[in-house]
Amino acid sequence: MFKTLVTMSLATTIAAGTFGAALAEYRPPVKIGWVAWSDAEFVTKLAAKLIKDKLGHEVELVQTDIAPLYQGVSRGDLDAMMMAWLPETHADYFAKVKDKMTTLGTVYDGAKLGWVVPKYVPEDAIASIDDLKKDDVKEKLKGRIEGIDPGAGLTRLSEQAVKDCELDSYKLQISSEAGMLTTVDRAVRKEQWLVATSWSPHWMFGKYELRYIDDPKNALGRAEHVNVLARKGFETDNPEVAGFLSRMKLPIGDLEAAMFNAQETSYEKAVDKYIADHPDQISAWLAKDGG
Repeated sequence: MFKTLVTMSLATTIAAGTFGAALAEYRPPVKIGWVAWSDAEFVTKLAAKLIKDKLGHEVELVQTDIAPLYQGVSRGDLDAMMMAWLPETHADYFAKVKDKMTTLGTVYDGAKLGWVVPKYVPEDAIASIDDLKKDDVKEKLKGRIEGIDPGAGLTRLSEQAVKDCELDSYKLQISSEAGMLTTVDRAVRKEQWLVATSWSPHWMFGKYELRYIDDPKNALGRAEHVNVLARKGFETDNPEVAGFLSRMKLPIGDLEAAMFNAQETSYEKAVDKYIADHPDQISAWLAKDGG
């Protein structure tokens, strides 16, 4: 009887120790939120693969709209986001929650918003936003400006630009990135005139011959940077991943090339190719602090 009790006690101790070790080793997945914009999709999926394969952390990607994305990080429902366009595009979203989140770093510089036309549209007809007021130009454009999703900062700024630039007779066509690109593709194939809201980096500049038109009033803002934001406490809870995200920075030219490759193949293949083609850059991102 005594031997049985000792055996049972030993088994219980071993089981408890195994359970405790398993519990100690458990790390919840890193939750990264993203909006279905091509630049955000590439950098987020690139980060996720490196975090999982090189740092050994599981990652959960959560796709949502931009406003819930800021709210999710500020509330701690999400660990991070990699697409904060600042200082202007997301200014309203950021101002409401900036005290509830931490800026880890800048994932790329030189981001830009604007309106584009195909290069076959003569510059003497449309060189700037002011040229859209011409009656013949408006007729050729059918009084439309092709836009993206309603929650985007670009949409908000474009709505204001329509007012500030006295383009009230135009309709800003609210759609989505995919919808805007479908319209651009259809127009380019037929060499029709159009003006569309756009941004850099974007793979569309690799596929189509487009040019930005001048924005004399800076209605759509100037050059921006795109930051990585994290919930409060993330750096303490997961210093390894936070450190990696703080070091992750892509030259905008490399990013646009990778985004175009993703459209021609897939995001997964483009991510693999980027990692294979940029070993030194990847190593620098993964370097341990102080090492």
